[in-house]
Amino acid sequence: MSAKRLPISKSAPTKAVIYCRVSTRHQESDGHGLQSQETRCRQYAAAKGYEVAAVFPDTATGGGDFMKRPGMVALLSFLDAQPDISFAVIFDDLKRYARDTEFHLRLRREMEIRSAQRECLNFRFEDTPEGEFIETIMAAQGQLERKQNGRQVAQKMRARMENGYWIHNPPVGYRYEKVAGRGRMLRPNAPLDGYIREAFEGYASGRFQTQAEIKRFFESLPDFPRNRKGIITQQRVTDILTQPVYTGYICSKNYGIDWLKGQHEALISLNTFEKVQARRRGSAKAPVRKSKAEDFSLRGMVVCGDCGVPLRSSWTKGRSKHYAYYLCQTKSCGSYGKSIARDKIEGDVGELVKSLQPTKGLMTLATEMFRDAWASQKDRAAEIAASARLKIREIDKQTEALLTRIVESSNMSVIETYETKIGELNRQKALLAENLANQAEPAGSFAEKLEPALNFLSNPWKIWESGSVKARRLVLKLAFTDRIRYHRNKGARTASLAFPFKALGALQPLKVSFGAGGRTRTDTPCGKGV
Repeated sequence: MSAKRLPISKSAPTKAVIYCRVSTRHQESDGHGLQSQETRCRQYAAAKGYEVAAVFPDTATGGGDFMKRPGMVALLSFLDAQPDISFAVIFDDLKRYARDTEFHLRLRREMEIRSAQRECLNFRFEDTPEGEFIETIMAAQGQLERKQNGRQVAQKMRARMENGYWIHNPPVGYRYEKVAGRGRMLRPNAPLDGYIREAFEGYASGRFQTQAEIKRFFESLPDFPRNRKGIITQQRVTDILTQPVYTGYICSKNYGIDWLKGQHEALISLNTFEKVQARRRGSAKAPVRKSKAEDFSLRGMVVCGDCGVPLRSSWTKGRSKHYAYYLCQTKSCGSYGKSIARDKIEGDVGELVKSLQPTKGLMTLATEMFRDAWASQKDRAAEIAASARLKIREIDKQTEALLTRIVESSNMSVIETYETKIGELNRQKALLAENLANQAEPAGSFAEKLEPALNFLSNPWKIWESGSVKARRLVLKLAFTDRIRYHRNKGARTASLAFPFKALGALQPLKVSFGAGGRTRTDTPCGKGV
C-alpha cells in the first residue's frame, strides 16, 4: 500500500466506508457488537447523505497496533486503490479507532495522507489546535482505560488461579462446565479423559515403550483432536505428558504457582505422573514396532528353560496360513532358534494354572488370613499417614524459612534459587498429600473387598479359560512371583507361587503339572518341588 503520498485536494466526500471492531471472539459470535455498530454507522451515513461503499469489520485488538488488524489494513488498502475519490471513514466510537495514544496519532496521520475524512458518532473531530489537543487527551484516556482493564483482568485471573481454578484453555481430556457459585470449572471430558489416562498409565507401566507409540495410539482414535492440518504432532504428545494439571494440581510460571491443589478432578495420580517424567528423562528406547501383546498371552511372562532369557514371539507364514510361535533368540543358548507352537506352550501353562485349586477348608482358612492381613494393613496405613503428616509439617517449616529469606534478600539470583527450592518442596508436599489420601480406608465392607480375591483363589483356571489375553496375563502376575521357565522338550519347570497360593500350599500340598513331560510336582511347605 502507498503510505508516503502527499495529501491531495479533494471535494467534500459523498461516499463512506464503515469501520467496526469488537475485542473478543465471543462478541463476534453473539452477533450484536459488529451488527449494532454497522447499523448505527449506516444510519449516520444516510443522515449525512453518504453512499456506503464498503464495511470493514475487525475481531482482533492487535495490542493497540492498527497494522495488526486485518480490517484496518484492508480499509487503508481500499483507500489507496481509489486515490481520486473522497471518502468519509465512519466508526461508532472513538475507542474503536485506537486505544493507544501512539497508534492513534499514527493512524490519524495515515488518514490525513489519504485525505480521508474521519467521522465518529460520539466525537467531533476538529482541524484546530484545540481540537487536536482534545483528541489526544481522549486517546490517552482510552489507553489508560485499556491498561487498567488489562491489569484488573490479570489480577482476577491470578486470584482465581491461586484459588485452585484453571483459567487457560482446557487440556485434552477436560472441558469447561459452569458450576453455580464457582464459575467455569474443568470437568473430565469423556471419552478423551479415558484416552489420557491410558496414555499416562501405559507409558508409566512400560506398555508404551516410547512417546512415538503414544502418538500412534492417539492417531488410532478417530475422535482424538487434531491440529488444523489434521495431524497429531509429537510436540502435542510431549505437552500432554508434561502437563501437571492432569494430576489435579496447578503449576504456573507466569503466576508463580507451584503444585497448588486444584479444584478440578484428577485424571491420573501424582505417582503415575512422576513415573512418566522419570521415564522421559531415562535412556532412549527402541524404535516403534508393531505390538504383539494381543496375539501372545505369554509374551514377557515365560523364559527359556536353558538360558533364562524371555522367549520371543512371532508369526510364521506357511503355505496356506500363518502360524504363531515362541522361540529363544539367544545365540549362545542350546535352544537358539528352536520354535515352540503357541498353542502347545500356552496349553501347558494353562494346565499349570488349572492345578491351582485349594480345597474348601483351605478357603475358609484363607478368609481368616485375609482378615488378619486387613487389620495389619490398617495399622500400617495409620503409621504411614502419621509419618506423612510429620514430613508435611517439616516441609511447611522449610518453605516458611525460605520465604523469609526471599523477603530479606535483594540478590535476584539468590531469590531465584530459593523460589526453585520452594517449587520442589511444594512438589514433595503434593506427593506426600496424595500418599496420605491413599492411606485412607477404602469404601466398602471387608466382605465386599474379599469376595473378588476369594473368587480368584478358588478357581484361577476359570479366568484363564476365558481366553482373554489381558485376563490370562493378569492370572500369571497374581499367581506367580516370577516368570515361568519353559523348556521346549521338558515343558514348564518349577514355578514360584505367589504368597496366597504358597501359604495355602504350606498347609496342604498343591499338585502342579510340569506340562509336556506329563509329570507333576508337589508344592511342599518350604516351597520346593519333590
